[in-house]
Amino acid sequence: MTEVASSSPSATASLGGKYFTFKLGNEEYGVEILKVREIIGLMSVTEVPRTPEHVRGVINLRGKIIPVLDIRIKFGLAVAADTDETCIIVIDAEHQGGLIQIGAVVDSVCEVLDIAEADIENAPSFGGNLECRFIRGIAKMGDSVKILLEIEDVLTSEELQHFGHDGGESR
Repeated sequence: MTEVASSSPSATASLGGKYFTFKLGNEEYGVEILKVREIIGLMSVTEVPRTPEHVRGVINLRGKIIPVLDIRIKFGLAVAADTDETCIIVIDAEHQGGLIQIGAVVDSVCEVLDIAEADIENAPSFGGNLECRFIRGIAKMGDSVKILLEIEDVLTSEELQHFGHDGGESR
């Protein structure tokens, strides 16, 4: 287990700053570092009946029940077998003035990057009914790009409301 940052969320208007990056398949994604509470190895997840397919279940992390999401499935990516590098990122998501801790299963962790505002572009418009508000921006890093996520928008309001009552931490 690795402590990453304090749990105080960042409410900056700027897109530039420090991002924690991780991989899903061949693509790299990033979330604001201040939203990442810690990284833990994959552990036993208790399945919860009648939850959406992308909800793996819950874990007991030092006496606190935390919902665990499979981000691959949430994003509609192909399911992949867990490996030694698969881990859970515990994230502090803001909801209705409080914080909710959510575990996100990712293929592997990469690094913490300091990304300048000038290196971040707004999410492109794909037209039609394609919903991309969960993309905070696209970071240009050399010849590659990193998709920066607005973690609260990855989840629906209904999911955040549900998690806030069952596993949340209100402050």
